[in-house]
Amino acid sequence: MSYIKSLNINTQKKNPFPYNVSAIKFAKNLDLSAKLNFFIGDNGSGKSTLLETLAFRLQLPHMDGSEYAKKSFGAAVHLTKFLELEFNINRPRGFFFRAEDFGAYINSVNREDYKLHSQLNSLDGEVPSHIIQEMKDNANYQLYHMRKNYGQELISFSHGEAYLKIIQEKIQKPGIYLLDEPEAALSPSKQLSLIYQIIEHLNNNMSQFFIATHSPILMAIPDATIYEITDQAMLKTDLEETEHYRITKSFLNNPEMYLRHLKSE
Repeated sequence: MSYIKSLNINTQKKNPFPYNVSAIKFAKNLDLSAKLNFFIGDNGSGKSTLLETLAFRLQLPHMDGSEYAKKSFGAAVHLTKFLELEFNINRPRGFFFRAEDFGAYINSVNREDYKLHSQLNSLDGEVPSHIIQEMKDNANYQLYHMRKNYGQELISFSHGEAYLKIIQEKIQKPGIYLLDEPEAALSPSKQLSLIYQIIEHLNNNMSQFFIATHSPILMAIPDATIYEITDQAMLKTDLEETEHYRITKSFLNNPEMYLRHLKSE
């Protein structure tokens, strides 16, 4: 059984943003009873906006553990009053992961570390280096938060490895998990690792996933519902019928056909 049974954006507004994006205009009585639901579409189709609105409504914890800032979630603030959810189980808990938040989070830890290093630089030669490092670590709240939530310093990992580590740490208990373009930092092999994590989690927990993606690899997870967003509609679509799949397959089968016009004469 899933947590969320259906979703509806109950407004007739068509303008301005965010009402004019396809995912918002066509999010009408969506059947979300599957354990795994994908929102796919071209850039600007509004899939991330829809996911953010759902996260804002459920108030799921996200990357740095802060509250939902109105500036970052301005569209969601406007849309949440029109968002109608039908629950099988109304017990929202889980995690919201945006690809854009990942880089910002890692950079904020590094910026704070550099700032503290500059402030304590005058102690070099007077205080042992390990004491200075301990002072930096104790003062860096972001670093403390990272260790507390993820078990170690992710800045020592590669981008993709840190990405997977966060997902692994946060997706452990039953709940609702929202992932916005999780493939952004992942190679094809790491995308397969993510698929394995999701399937293993669903085999052992009563959870529900909502994923906005461009990746045909992720979309291939068995038994998933795929909603494809276009300028005309937002419809359930089989994997092989999605534009993402058809273009990717066609290109890989015959890249020369797509690239020949780029060759120098």
